[in-house]
Amino acid sequence: MTGGPELSPRLFEKFSNFVTTQLGIKMPASKRTMLQSRLQKRLRQLRLRSFEEYYDFVFSKEGGQQELSHLLDTATTNKTDFYREPRHYEVLNQTVLPDLIQRSGVGLRRPLKLWSAGCSTGAEPYTLAMELSEMATRVDGFRFQILATDICTRVLGIACNAVYEEREAHPVPMACKKKYLLRSKDRAKPRIRIIPDLRRLVEFRQLNLMDPDYGMPAALDIVFCRNVIIYFDRPTQYGVLSRLCRCLKPGGYLFMGHSETLNGFDLPLRSVASTVYRKTA
Repeated sequence: MTGGPELSPRLFEKFSNFVTTQLGIKMPASKRTMLQSRLQKRLRQLRLRSFEEYYDFVFSKEGGQQELSHLLDTATTNKTDFYREPRHYEVLNQTVLPDLIQRSGVGLRRPLKLWSAGCSTGAEPYTLAMELSEMATRVDGFRFQILATDICTRVLGIACNAVYEEREAHPVPMACKKKYLLRSKDRAKPRIRIIPDLRRLVEFRQLNLMDPDYGMPAALDIVFCRNVIIYFDRPTQYGVLSRLCRCLKPGGYLFMGHSETLNGFDLPLRSVASTVYRKTA
């Protein structure tokens, strides 16, 4: 490891234990290079000469209030795309939404409530806002509310700003691009921004999935928590999934990433499609 101060195995273990306790994220020794590289930027910004100085600063009264969130942001992985795992959006439109509307009038008698957990920079909740807005053009009176959360304050800032590289919007269908995306006039730096009317449909909030209570105001109809629990160990996965289930109404749906599984967990969920589950009564 070169190019700056070195993060010793002993100090890495201290940082990794703290991150696992706070976020539930596994940080094996193989992540030491990654954490060192990311934290070196903070050392330069803070004009600190070593990771020992940084550790003392983070856990001091002065530094703890402002730096702990930076440390936790550094430890999180934020990978997202518009229309990621597109089969899920087919299941949403062809199976889940028709069932909720027909069975209990969700979206008509009251707004459909959806939560995007681990939303990263916002591509998932904005994709969902596009899809649900399209549903509203087909079903008269259809209404919905989207809550999107993440532990990382940096990515939440990007999500609220809703500006992306134009290439990131490549998976968005052309009809939705024309309706919901604005192109920058500066073609030297091609960017897009989500239109204001769509941005207003998503509420962003910081939330730690390790919290014992997620503070949801009402039971939810749909939860998207995709490619999040893969970073947790098995006991933490079960705890998070149990709390997610408590947030769902009976008959509500949970969408998980295609690399994630419920095998071995005793949860009130039954499979309706690949990595899509419905909560039983």
